[in-house]
Amino acid sequence: MPKTKLKTKVKAVQAAKSAPVAALKAIPFWIGFDLGGTKMLACVLDKDYKVLATARKSTNGSDGQLKGKKKILAAINEAIILAGVDPKGLQGIGIGCPGLVNPEKGILINAPNLGWNNLGLTTLLRGTYKKPVAVLNDVDAGTFGEYKLGAGKGSRSLLGVFPGTGVGTGFVYDGKLVMGRGVSAMELGMIYLPGTHLGSPEPGTVLLEDLTSRLALASQAGVACYRGQLPELDRKTSGNLRDIRSKALAATVTKGDEAALVMFRNSVRYLGMGVAAVVNLLAPDHITLGGGLVEELPTLYINMLKEEVARFALPGLTKGVKYSIAKLGGNAVAIGSVAWLREQK
Repeated sequence: MPKTKLKTKVKAVQAAKSAPVAALKAIPFWIGFDLGGTKMLACVLDKDYKVLATARKSTNGSDGQLKGKKKILAAINEAIILAGVDPKGLQGIGIGCPGLVNPEKGILINAPNLGWNNLGLTTLLRGTYKKPVAVLNDVDAGTFGEYKLGAGKGSRSLLGVFPGTGVGTGFVYDGKLVMGRGVSAMELGMIYLPGTHLGSPEPGTVLLEDLTSRLALASQAGVACYRGQLPELDRKTSGNLRDIRSKALAATVTKGDEAALVMFRNSVRYLGMGVAAVVNLLAPDHITLGGGLVEELPTLYINMLKEEVARFALPGLTKGVKYSIAKLGGNAVAIGSVAWLREQK
């Protein structure tokens, strides 16, 4: 390194060391945490749900629960530091998790995509930070966030539908999340239907999410690539399942490739059957949709789903139902989990 550059670097370091440390902001704040299958996200939120700072870590569920717990705490601590807030201002922590949870005891019962079971998150977080903790299913948290602060604000009841790796759903009725006494609910994607699927553990049946998720579409698109039916998608992704993401799928649907249109139309039809069942049972006045593919094709997805729900649900129950695209984006789970926590006081 030239001497002039070295001197400049040394002076910069000395100046940084001698600079006054900014005073920490003494404000009330909450931590919203999204424990995802791929990444975990800690958000520092002020009293108005403004995001003051975020910290991300890769989840890597295969590393085990012990490392996972250490990462959760590290992400929270990092977010607090980045926000420049006084840790004494922490009011509570809300966390949304993939899979089944026991909200009352604060336990992640089972997270299939992580391989984690019976993880006591309330024990971990309350024991570390000595503050109230709320543990929710991630889609429940996201749906509640949309109900309070997003697309569903002002609705009496809101059904949130999020097709992604699977199909996540949450339902808020008159301000309350629909859950069991000691376990989260609304696992619409895990409903078995009559049909055939090579990966089904029960012959003659197929899971709804195996017909409707983005992952299911990507899998079918990979077969179509192999058969030469989607040459442009094949050129961009080599038919690799991991590379056939929402944007790539949306592009081939928008282009009008027949094979893509057929599989997309079928997936929305099956999802419409599932949503229609919820409409018949719970009569929501608002349905909001989220997930990567929905965000890439918002108008088309909503219009097609609306048609299919009307086809399979009772006419009197579909009349007047409002449809929307979720608004809170990547922070929905973090915001919703904190909103739920604050509602419980």
